[in-house]
Amino acid sequence: MRRFFTPEWISLLVFALSYTLFVVFPNRRSWTACGGALLLILAGVTPWRDALFEMISWNVIGLFCGTLVLADLFLQSRVPVVIAQALVERMPSTRMAMLALCALSGVISIFVENVAVVLLLAPVALSLSERLKMNPAPLLIGIAISSNVQGTATMVGDPPSMILAGFMKMGFWDFFIYQGKPSIFFAIQAGALASLVILFFVFRKWNTRESLAFNEKARSWVPTILLVLLIGGLSMASVVDPGFNWFAGSYTLLLAIVGLIWYRFMAKWGRVRPLLRTMDWDTALFLIGVFVLAGGLGASGWLDKLGQWMSVALGGSVFLAFACMVLFSVLVSGFVDNVPFLLVMLPVAQRLADQLHVSVPLMLFALLIGACLGGNITPIGASANVVALGILRKREIAVSFSDFMRISIPFTLAALVAGALFVWLTYG
Repeated sequence: MRRFFTPEWISLLVFALSYTLFVVFPNRRSWTACGGALLLILAGVTPWRDALFEMISWNVIGLFCGTLVLADLFLQSRVPVVIAQALVERMPSTRMAMLALCALSGVISIFVENVAVVLLLAPVALSLSERLKMNPAPLLIGIAISSNVQGTATMVGDPPSMILAGFMKMGFWDFFIYQGKPSIFFAIQAGALASLVILFFVFRKWNTRESLAFNEKARSWVPTILLVLLIGGLSMASVVDPGFNWFAGSYTLLLAIVGLIWYRFMAKWGRVRPLLRTMDWDTALFLIGVFVLAGGLGASGWLDKLGQWMSVALGGSVFLAFACMVLFSVLVSGFVDNVPFLLVMLPVAQRLADQLHVSVPLMLFALLIGACLGGNITPIGASANVVALGILRKREIAVSFSDFMRISIPFTLAALVAGALFVWLTYG
């Protein structure tokens, strides 16, 4: 029994227990992650200085928190709704209008958290459904799963992309062109186009044209300008800070502070404190705790052993390793949070690439695509899915697992195959 109380075994047991609690108590995930991290520090497994200054990527945390503020201001400006309504009005048929809403959901999710996108576009989708006397469930499901796809496309879309950027020291434009080759952005666009073909078939019943009168107006274009400045600044991050140590987070937080000052003294839409109180700080704390949990597991040597074992088990086949990385990531992320999974598997995927003597981006991009798209398989795999079904439930519209998966599985398979094939042909 004594061997189970070594630092290596303690780090593994604490991580396994924390991961189990993430599944059992998803609403307490930040408490679980921070509690597990504190346990590692108190047990002497992880020195507190290492936890604070080496394991936690404060640059990623700053990027995430700053983006939260800018995205919320962007939503309050009503600019996305104006764009959505203008897009719907210009479509030649109801089916194309529904596809346009799903596509717009994905585009906005490149910059805004997926749950916020669903909450933003839900009123437009519900209004469209009421006027056409149609069941809103397929459209809301389409909006939710489309937002989950495009959140992976850039370094500011979702926490997994931010984590990958920190791990690989990627700048904003590295998501477009990496090592002289088309990068993850174009792989996601291939998946998004393939998934829209599935939705085109799902929405085949609604092929009429109706006149829809929307009258939403933008409250201000300042938050949109701040987002443009964010992209412009992050595009220079790799020049100013090639090690991805401080610039992205600091610059994003600076823009967030400017936005809050504008919100308080010029926009006058409300007070700053209630605005900040509604932010997703739970995910920020969750990220901090998981960084320490994954860091402790990595420092113990378990991840190196897992990478070596996978290399031997796969018999040296690069394609088999690539396919297994994608499929394993999809299956795990379909049921549990992809952030701790990704943090643990990134060094494993890198180790596997080194063992097989293949391009590191091949395995890391395979991991990212599988982990991010896998959440679309089930209603509980992604927060956006849960929120969309919650909106329908409030309107007394029940959606079963089978109803959801009748749309989500072919959608996810199409996006996954197209995106993974793009990565394989580019880096394999």
